[in-house]
Amino acid sequence: MNKAFASAGDLEEKVVSFTEVGEGLYAFTAQGDPNTGVIIGDESVMIVEAQATPRLARKVMDCVRSVTDKPISHLVLTHYHAVRVLGASAYGAREVIMSDTARAQVAERGQEDWDSEFGRFPRLFQGHEEIPGLTWPTTTFSDRMTVYLGRRRVDILHLGRAHTAGDAVIWVPDQEVMFTGDIVEYHSACYCGDGHFGDWPETLKAIAEFAPKSIAPGRGDALVGEAMVAEALANTADFVASTYRPVAKVAARGGTLKEAWDAVRAECDPKFGDYAIYEHCLPFNVARAWDEARGIDTPRVWTAGRDREMWAALQG
Repeated sequence: MNKAFASAGDLEEKVVSFTEVGEGLYAFTAQGDPNTGVIIGDESVMIVEAQATPRLARKVMDCVRSVTDKPISHLVLTHYHAVRVLGASAYGAREVIMSDTARAQVAERGQEDWDSEFGRFPRLFQGHEEIPGLTWPTTTFSDRMTVYLGRRRVDILHLGRAHTAGDAVIWVPDQEVMFTGDIVEYHSACYCGDGHFGDWPETLKAIAEFAPKSIAPGRGDALVGEAMVAEALANTADFVASTYRPVAKVAARGGTLKEAWDAVRAECDPKFGDYAIYEHCLPFNVARAWDEARGIDTPRVWTAGRDREMWAALQG
């Protein structure tokens, strides 16, 4: 392999920001590392995304305790990926919420994803020895559910497939703020290795129909203000389309996966080459786009072995 596998060589600690995106609403961000959301009600707190380990979750907790001493009652996990869910035990939430589909994906591929992501991005698994096991929800939903944190209403919605088949978004209507997980990113590459390219644009449109005043995205800076929200939605849509379109063209003419890789690099490098985790994501994105373009609707399970085989084939 010509370069370090995925993000195995990324050892630089990131600077944490804790940004207010609405009254009592915060985004914990870290220069392209996974974000976490905080929703403060008048009785308790909801956390959105757990981080990869309890140690990293405690960094979020330090920020939460700088603004409130209310108990954490709910943890919402927007999808099943290990870097989002394995720190859950640190919060002590009585309810852990996922979509039905996300829970099914934990059962189907949760351990494989954990093993895979640990190899891809070891820095994000600081203190992994504390992880008690796979994270399971206490509560699931199909299309939508509503939670009240005292008087504050929080809607948890499945608007469509995108980053994964079971993505959830969290809408706080009194502030018109949304927490989108990895459906939306800001100056960070979209990870599409378990995604659905054909559905993703429609899911972004469904988010836009809420007209959010602010968004806490999955990675990158908090999106405060309608102009920044619109920019991020358009940019995410462009990233997804610019990845899939050249792959679909190569597949349609009977080309090879390596030709698809070269076509995506030609399309995406000039626009997105400086984005966080771009080089990490690109091989997984091309491999998934290649499968979808050839009619494979359900993303194949990534394993630590498959990861490295694919990486070597495309980087060579």
